[in-house]
Amino acid sequence: MGFEYDWIALIIIGVFAGALNTIAGGGSLITLPFLIFLGLPPSIANGTNRIAILFQTASAVTGFKSKGVTTFPFSIFLGASAFVGSIIGTQIAIDIKGETFNKILSIVMLIVVALIVFKKKTTSLKNLTERTTGKHLWISVFIFFFIGIYGGFINAGIGFIMLLLLPMVNRLSLVKANATKVTVAFIYTTAAVVLFIINDKINWKYGLILAIGNSTGAWLASRYSVKKGDSFIRIVLLIV
Repeated sequence: MGFEYDWIALIIIGVFAGALNTIAGGGSLITLPFLIFLGLPPSIANGTNRIAILFQTASAVTGFKSKGVTTFPFSIFLGASAFVGSIIGTQIAIDIKGETFNKILSIVMLIVVALIVFKKKTTSLKNLTERTTGKHLWISVFIFFFIGIYGGFINAGIGFIMLLLLPMVNRLSLVKANATKVTVAFIYTTAAVVLFIINDKINWKYGLILAIGNSTGAWLASRYSVKKGDSFIRIVLLIV
């Protein structure tokens, strides 16, 4: 595949992945294998993908905020915990062998598919009070440390995990859970990007081109999902 086709494919895939990551999750299950298909070693594909995710999450946060959806300071507490975990996870990703990473990615893809297929319908949260302070805040802070480790390591499918936990533990609506998810992802991804840069594990050409697509898809999806609400997000989850 020549460069003139590479960047077109990366932007198209990026738009889809960015929208998917913002509304539900699993976009990296598309972009990571594609970057490896383009010839990047797994560790560099992993690092390159984080550039796109960083721009994507920044775009999504801005999109949600423009529609008045934010969970500050709750999302900052979770993001700080995930940031620390991400440092550990990213270092594992940098040190791991390429063949092992590919095997883990394959297993993750199967697990995410199973989560989607067997996920029970989310209970209506319209009449329930959000639990973003006190005991439930600290439960989530603890959990998100481990989410940060996974996010730093591979990130693929992490959106589904957060969309399972935030409504269940903190009783957030799917729209607010998505706004929290992208904020947390932006915070812990900054740690991952710094470490991947220090270890020279990023292909900047592919990363920045993919970022154009991801951020565009994220901006459109964040605003559209707020407009359509929880029912739209549930439909997207089912389709995925």
